[in-house]
Amino acid sequence: MNRVKRSNSHSKWTILFVVVLMSFLSCVSSSIVNIALPKMAKQLSISMAEVTWIVSSYIMVICASLLIFGKLGDIKGKAKIFKIGTLIFTLASLMCGFSNSLTMLIIFRIIQGIGAGAYMANNQGIITQIFPVEERGKALGILASAVALGTMLGAPVGGLIINSFSWNYLFFVNVPIGIIAFAAGLRVLPKGKKDCRKLDIKGGVLYFIASLLLFGALNAAQNFGFGNVILMVSLVISIFLFIIFGILEIKTENPLLELKIFKNNIFSLSLFCALVSFACIQASTIIIPFYLQDTLKMSASIAGIFLMLQPIIIAVISPVAGNLADKIGSEILTFLGLVLMACGFLFMSFLNESSSLIIVVFYMVIIALGQGLFQPANNSLIMSSAPRNKLGVVGSINSLVRNIGQIIGIILSGTILYDFMSLKLGHRVTDYVFGRDDVFVYGMKYVYIVLVCMCFISMFFTGFRMYRKKHCM
Repeated sequence: MNRVKRSNSHSKWTILFVVVLMSFLSCVSSSIVNIALPKMAKQLSISMAEVTWIVSSYIMVICASLLIFGKLGDIKGKAKIFKIGTLIFTLASLMCGFSNSLTMLIIFRIIQGIGAGAYMANNQGIITQIFPVEERGKALGILASAVALGTMLGAPVGGLIINSFSWNYLFFVNVPIGIIAFAAGLRVLPKGKKDCRKLDIKGGVLYFIASLLLFGALNAAQNFGFGNVILMVSLVISIFLFIIFGILEIKTENPLLELKIFKNNIFSLSLFCALVSFACIQASTIIIPFYLQDTLKMSASIAGIFLMLQPIIIAVISPVAGNLADKIGSEILTFLGLVLMACGFLFMSFLNESSSLIIVVFYMVIIALGQGLFQPANNSLIMSSAPRNKLGVVGSINSLVRNIGQIIGIILSGTILYDFMSLKLGHRVTDYVFGRDDVFVYGMKYVYIVLVCMCFISMFFTGFRMYRKKHCM
């Protein structure tokens, strides 16, 4: 009996290793290319505007495919879709490495994004399925650490590869890791039960097209602005398609997205808090490098070392926070995490041109501690509120919210920063004004004030939910 128990436990953690490995690889793949874009543009003889599509096409397809693969995971088996995604991602990575033109590279990046979308949509569902409630927070905390580490290591690893080899090896590095994960997945991932339901193909097509139009427009808006006619038309069409998608999902017997799951208050509020959290963190991540390098006159290499601090803290804290959430409950940790993030953002709003680097680092640590406490606990709340036969689609919704939050954070930080910088100067600016560090600091201050307000809204709803839960018992 004890031997069987030990065997099951061993299998459980081996499965977690496979799931975490591919999640880590996906995050590395998202960030590893960024540092090589100038070199890739030069070697492929293309402009910087064109080369950014190598990054954005990958992210867009992941966002557009997450819900579809989440639903497929619930129907065909989460492990099966995860393994297929791993195989597609690995083969596409190999072909990306062999690409010698922008068109060829973008085609295989799109295929790579489809593979990443397939396993990212089902990673949290697999973890929730195999881990009992008392261990779920710890397991999801380890997954959060992998995401943080993958995001952190992308740039430095990419820099090392670019300095020693051609950009093609940025994609070749995925291949051996993908092969190991796929081979291990064949041996250890559970088969799961198939569902007799059919995939909502009409809903899937509508969602996919609407998502590509929406995220494509939002990505392009960073370069062309929202005044561009083509972008505005794309946004209007995407909204129209999403409305049709919503109406169709209400009427369909087996919809791609069952809207009634949002009636669960824990699920809906936790998703909202996740959206706010990722938007705030991404907005801050965009601002900090400019402050360190342009305002405090720090070199890029030194600034890069300091920017690694937050992901390292998140990676260390997340498993501990997940384990703690299993013991004392997830809601108190999500609330505490939001409090710490709000405090960190508030302190950052008081920074100026001559602030001490020690103070800046201290504030960054507070924000990272808040995110490290919040993320695994909130993920546990989201996944634990889902029925077992909907874990795939719920996990995909959670991943989708993370990506949407990051896009919102990028747009939010740029919009607020440049609006207040322009207000300070009396004319429109869309870049750092060298010789006027006070202008950037003025804009940065209001970015962080808005982030504090966003965190306070999430804190209010989370606190109100905890109060109601306590008084209803």
